[in-house]
Amino acid sequence: MKQVLSLTRKELNSYFSSPMALIFVGVFLAATLFTFFWVDEFFARGIADLRPMFRWMPTLMIFLAAALTMRQWSEEQQSGTLEILFTMPMKLAQLVLGKFLSGVAVLVNMTLLTAYMPALIFLHGKVSLGHVAAGYMGLMLIGSAAIALGLLCSALAPNQLVAAILGSATVATFVLLWLLSRIASPPIENLVAYLSLHDKHFRPFIRGLVSIQDVVFYVSLTYVALLGATRVMEARRWH
Repeated sequence: MKQVLSLTRKELNSYFSSPMALIFVGVFLAATLFTFFWVDEFFARGIADLRPMFRWMPTLMIFLAAALTMRQWSEEQQSGTLEILFTMPMKLAQLVLGKFLSGVAVLVNMTLLTAYMPALIFLHGKVSLGHVAAGYMGLMLIGSAAIALGLLCSALAPNQLVAAILGSATVATFVLLWLLSRIASPPIENLVAYLSLHDKHFRPFIRGLVSIQDVVFYVSLTYVALLGATRVMEARRWH
C-alpha cells in the first residue's frame, strides 16, 4: 500500500504543478455557479433546495473525469515512461489503483470546493445535514465510477486527445443511458436503466437517501472498469 500511495502522491504533484490545474479548477467552479444560479434560477425560485445542484453535477462529472484521466496512461505511452513503470516493483493492479486514487483525490477536493452552495442554502432555509451528506456521497460514487471508466479509456487510447474523446463519450453514455431506456422495449428497458450512472441509482441520493443496492452498483462498476484497465495494461506489457 505504501507504493500505491507513493505513486498517488507523484501523480498529484504532477497534476498540481501544472498551471492548467488552476485553469481547470476555475472552469469547473464557474460551471457549477452557472448551472446552479442561472440554469436553475436559484434566486428567482425562492426555494432553499439542493436538488438542482445534485441533478446537474453528474453532467459536469463527464468532463471532469475525462480531463482528470486523459493523460493518466496515454501520456506515459507518448513520453516513453510506460516501460519504466512496468519495471517498477509493483503489480499492475497497484499502478492502476495509484492512478485511480490520485484522480479520486482531485475529484474530492474539487467537489468540496462547491460546499459554499449548501452553505448558501442554509442561509435561505433549513436543510438537513444528512441530505447534504447523502448528496455528496452520491457525487463521490458517481465520480469515482466515471474516473475508473476514464482510466480504462486512457489505457485503450494511443494519445491524450483520443483518451479525452473516448473517455467523455463513454462516461456520457453511461450517464445518459436512462434517456435511452425511455424508448427501449422490455426487458431491455430495465437493463439499460439499471446500467445508467444517473437517474435510477443517483436519484435516491438527490433525495437524501442512501441505498446499499445503489452503493454496490457504483462500487461494482468502478471495480470492473479498474479490472479492465489492469487487463489492458497487462496486454500492453507483453506486446
